Amino acid sequence: MTDSAAGVTPELVRALLRDQHPDLSELPLREVGGGWDNRMWRLGDTLAVRVPRTERAPGLQLKERRWLPVLAPRLPLPVPVPVRAGTPSALFPGPWTVMTWVPGSPLDAARIDRAGHAADSLAEFLRALHQEAPADAPAATDRGAHPADCTDGFQRFLDAIAPDGLPDGIRTGVRDVWHDAVAASRARGPAVWLHGDLHPANVVVSEGTLCGVVDFGDLFAGDPAWDLAAAWLLLPGDATRRFFERYARADAATVRRARGLAALKALFLVLMGQNGERGLPGGKPAWGPAGRAALRRVMDCDPARDASA
Repeated sequence: MTDSAAGVTPELVRALLRDQHPDLSELPLREVGGGWDNRMWRLGDTLAVRVPRTERAPGLQLKERRWLPVLAPRLPLPVPVPVRAGTPSALFPGPWTVMTWVPGSPLDAARIDRAGHAADSLAEFLRALHQEAPADAPAATDRGAHPADCTDGFQRFLDAIAPDGLPDGIRTGVRDVWHDAVAASRARGPAVWLHGDLHPANVVVSEGTLCGVVDFGDLFAGDPAWDLAAAWLLLPGDATRRFFERYARADAATVRRARGLAALKALFLVLMGQNGERGLPGGKPAWGPAGRAALRRVMDCDPARDASA
């Protein structure tokens, strides 16, 4: 990660606002937790300023500026919408963006208590998002492939997790799930809009249920299985089954691919938690327990098998 925003201070953010959006420049400003690609400051009660911190982040911000105003009006949960564009200047060399603020707490710092409500909300959100994408929709970059094309990454993640970080029984079960996903047929039909990166840090929770979805930098058109994996990553207990009943669009092959991709993504969460415990860059200690809980749900819940029983 190349942190191009390492020297960005609240004073500099305020100077950027004074230079390009002076009507916003005197609102209260405080830094809040950002993501992999951007640092973020809350601006007043309803806005946020996002400043790129990686080489790829400017392109992701420009993608959000182009497409979120198109998609947001049809989505049933709040999402961040760009309201002002910051352009490169002598103060900062890249683009930056003022977005609407989505109230609530990220799921990796909160919990879902109303599992049924959350399952229904996630299903309705993805039904609304998963519409046929236009020809000029962004293509996938480092994600979107069939599980058969991701086996090297799956094995790397599994091998990188310390022996005491994952019991042998879970390792064996995860491999079985992955092999089943690899054997599933490829996606058919038109590519649909996808969030592309649904995990506990990219959904927002309030009053025990989902209340928003954030960080659309990886937005692309492709196989809905990549988003449907979130049913195991985000929802507690038996809510995954309820999610698929409410979503009601996924055939058995899509569910099999989604379950394998959920296992892949859960392994990544476990790995990032392990790195965090060791103090390695990019590590997030809270993600370890979240990843292991998701793996248990992957083992326990197979909606494709349930549908054929």
